[in-house]
Amino acid sequence: MNLLFLLIAGCLVLLALLFILPPLWRQRAITPAAMDERNIAIAKQRLSELTEQLQTDALSQAQYDEQRAELEQALSDDLELNTQVDIVTTRGQWLSYTLMIAIPVLAAGLYWGLGNFQAINPTPEMLASDKPAMPSEEAINKMVEGLAKKMQANPDNAEGWLMLGKSYKHLEKYAQSADAYAHAYQLLGDKPEVMLQYAEALSFANDQQLTEKSADLVFKALALEPNNPNALWLAGMAKAQAGEFVEAKKLWAKLADSLPQGSKAQQEMQGLLAKLDSKIAEANNQTGTKAVTKAASSEGAPTAAVELQVSLAPELQAQTSPTDTVFIYAQALTGSPMPLAIVKKQVSELPLSVSLSDAQAMTPAMKLSNFTDVKLLARISKSGNAMKQAGDLLGVLENVTVADKTRHTLVINSVVK
Repeated sequence: MNLLFLLIAGCLVLLALLFILPPLWRQRAITPAAMDERNIAIAKQRLSELTEQLQTDALSQAQYDEQRAELEQALSDDLELNTQVDIVTTRGQWLSYTLMIAIPVLAAGLYWGLGNFQAINPTPEMLASDKPAMPSEEAINKMVEGLAKKMQANPDNAEGWLMLGKSYKHLEKYAQSADAYAHAYQLLGDKPEVMLQYAEALSFANDQQLTEKSADLVFKALALEPNNPNALWLAGMAKAQAGEFVEAKKLWAKLADSLPQGSKAQQEMQGLLAKLDSKIAEANNQTGTKAVTKAASSEGAPTAAVELQVSLAPELQAQTSPTDTVFIYAQALTGSPMPLAIVKKQVSELPLSVSLSDAQAMTPAMKLSNFTDVKLLARISKSGNAMKQAGDLLGVLENVTVADKTRHTLVINSVVK
């Protein structure tokens, strides 16, 4: 129990007793003489009232005489009472002692049952419990489902589609979020904020990789608002993912200059710019090596390749159909998630052997031969969409050395949440 709490509580109880006890201890005396004087004064006042009523004809002489006789008789009876009594002294000492014990005991008992001794020094858990309770995930899902149904009934409500897109993004349902923003974009047209939110949702749905469509939206928004921070950020990301590090640096440098000096956001941007400088220097150093490698390669032959055997775990076979699309690709361990090499197959072809090489690179700057180690992935998509979605089946091999010519085994054995 906290000593400070006891001291405060004791002072409050003492203050209460100081208000209550002094009146109970004060002596009050009543003597017989005082009682006689009071009775005589009352009789005189009553006689004066009777005289006044007689003079105003409110009472007849007979009524006056009768009531005066009654008054004199009553006063005589009061004065003849036995007044041989001692001074009566009233004290509330017994009640005082009772209250002195009862008040502290009652206060302590109530606080023991209803209070909290630790409240004077609250713990983080106690402070957290005072915060308004957040809706449960189930409640949020129900609200979003209700909003989705309303939008189906009222598809021309652009603000509703924007709210639905934000809600799905909060729930990390990025494919549904992108679809909601698509409806809003169709209704509102080329508004920069709408286009940027739509592009961002598309990138989240595609493992945070900006697709051609999302990049088009970003650069269109940037043309309308050249200083828009979100547009600068996404445009720089698009350039960086495409390997255009110099252009990315220009965009992010402009964004960094617009941020408050010394702020955490500006410091983070400066860190990213430093990484871009490293990427630019690395790309410049590799220029000569790439030229030599290309000259030494046979006509059109890849300079790097990874062999792998891809199969589907038996326990997941019931969740697929023969025509489901299988994406098999390699990614860098860090940085952009853009595939370094990718091939497209069907579930009916599993198990299969495949070779990932520079020939399947999406951009010259992002291919297997530029990396020592990579990550291999195989994903089954029922929709055939290149963007990863919940319900897709996935297999991953981490830290695969590109120079290792061993055939690697990749099993699709998990479900994307």
